[in-house]
Amino acid sequence: MKIYKKVQKEYFGAIVDGRKRFEIRLADFECSEGDTLVLQEQKPGSSELSGREINCEILYNFNTKDMEKFHSKEEIEKHGFVVLAIRKKFEFDNNKV
Repeated sequence: MKIYKKVQKEYFGAIVDGRKRFEIRLADFECSEGDTLVLQEQKPGSSELSGREINCEILYNFNTKDMEKFHSKEEIEKHGFVVLAIRKKFEFDNNKV
């Protein structure tokens, strides 16, 4: 399935150049792993689209409401959540070269 969403120019650029490998959205739509998220760049200060878009594959979907299983509402209210972009760190063994 294809899902179309607008994204502000600064975030669009970070996605295009590979620095931003996550997307935070209001969970007001259905999506599944393998779906295509089509991100459409917005013109700065406007809801108008620039015409640029990028197709992204949804690899993992996590709803933050599930965090209430692990933390009290008080803890969540006090600290909030942090969203981290991560990747597996590759370490090389220089002794094998």
